[in-house]
Amino acid sequence: MLESTWQWFTGGGSQQILLTAIVFLLVGLFLGKRMRSPVEDKHTEAANRGDSSFFKGVQYLLSNDHDQAIEEFTKSVQVNSDTIETYVTLGNLYRSRGDIDRAIRIRQNIILRPNIDEQIKIDALFDLGKDYLKGGFLNRALKTFLQVSQKNPGDARTLKEIESIYEGLKDWENAYATRQKIARLESGSHEHILAHHLVEAGKVCQEKGDGGKAKTLFNKAISTQKTCVDAYLHLGDLHFAKQEYKKAISVWKKVAEIAPQFTFLAYGRLEGAYTKMKNLEPVEDFLKECARLNPDAFTHMALARYLYNKNDMEGALREISNALSLNPGFWEARRFRGQMFLKSGAEDDMLKDYSEIIEVLNIPYLRFRCIQCGFEPNELLWQCPQCNQWDTIGLINDKEAPVDAIQ
Repeated sequence: MLESTWQWFTGGGSQQILLTAIVFLLVGLFLGKRMRSPVEDKHTEAANRGDSSFFKGVQYLLSNDHDQAIEEFTKSVQVNSDTIETYVTLGNLYRSRGDIDRAIRIRQNIILRPNIDEQIKIDALFDLGKDYLKGGFLNRALKTFLQVSQKNPGDARTLKEIESIYEGLKDWENAYATRQKIARLESGSHEHILAHHLVEAGKVCQEKGDGGKAKTLFNKAISTQKTCVDAYLHLGDLHFAKQEYKKAISVWKKVAEIAPQFTFLAYGRLEGAYTKMKNLEPVEDFLKECARLNPDAFTHMALARYLYNKNDMEGALREISNALSLNPGFWEARRFRGQMFLKSGAEDDMLKDYSEIIEVLNIPYLRFRCIQCGFEPNELLWQCPQCNQWDTIGLINDKEAPVDAIQ
C-alpha cells in the first residue's frame, strides 16, 4: 500500500487531485500508530516533537518541496524511530531525489528490524529492488526482486519488474519464463509478448550461427501468435540465407495477409529473393495485388521503383502520384520523383513539383507513435523504449488518426 501511495505522490495530471487524500491517509496511519502505543509522561515531550516534524514533512510534501520534507521526516524518525510509515516515505523521497545510497540504507534498516510484520519486510525488500534499479544496479535489483518473488510467488507486480530486467539484460529465455508466470496470474492477452521474447531469443541464435535453433524459435513464436510480423521476417531471412528463395518468399508474403500495414517491411526482401531467382515479374504482380487490396503510400512507392527499373517512366510517375495523394509528406517518394525528372530533363515538371514541395514542407515524412504512452520514436520498434510495452508502436497518418499497431 505504501508503494502505491508513493506512486501517487510522484504522479502527475489527474493523480494530483488525490494527493491531499493520500497524505491524510498517511497521517491517519501515523496517528493510529500513536493511539495504539500510549506514551509515558516522560516521553510525551519528545513524542510531540516527532509528531510536529512529521506533520511539517507532510506539509512540505503537499507543496512539492521534497528537500524540506526529507529534513522534517528525518527529524521525526530521530525522535520516534518506531514509525515505519515515516521511514518508507523518507526512503521514497531519497529515491526520487536520486540519493540512492540513503534510500538503500533505510530499506535495509527496516528489513533488519525485529518484531516487524513480515509483509512490511517484503514491501521494504521490493522498495530496495526499486532503489537498486533506480541506481542502475541491475544485477542487485534482479537478485532482490527474485527474493521478493520467492517470498510472495503470486505477486505479478514483482514478476513484471523481473521480466523488465531480463529484457534489459537481453536474457530472453528467462524473460519468456517470467512472462509465462505472469500469464498464469493475470487474465488478458500475453501471447504477443511471449512471441516477441521467442523472436528475440531466435535472433541471438541467428547471430551466433545456430540457424536450426533460431528456426525452431521463430516457428514457435508464430505458433504462439499468428500475427507476429517480426517472426515471419526473420524466418524468411533464414530461408534466404540458405538460398531457399521460394520458402523465403512464401514466408514474407504472409506479412501482407496478417498485417497489411507493415507489408512495406517485406518489399525489399521479396525483391532481393526474386532477383536471385532472376525472375522479377512476380514482384510486380504481388505489388499490384497489395495496392489493390490495401492501398498505401509504401506499396505505390515500391511499385514505382519496380516500374522505373523496367524503364516504365510513365507507370512509375503514376504510382508516385498515387503514393503522394495518400501521403503528401512522403519525402522519399518526392525525392525519387525529383530524381526521375532530373534524369529525363523535364524542367517544367521539376518546377511544378518544387511548388508542391513548398506547400507541404511542414508535413513530417514518416512518423511513429506508441498508442500506450504517446512516445514517438524515429523508427518502427516492436517494443516501446519509454513504457516497455510490445506491439504498441505504429504509423501516424496525415490526419493524426490513431496509429496502426499490431494490437
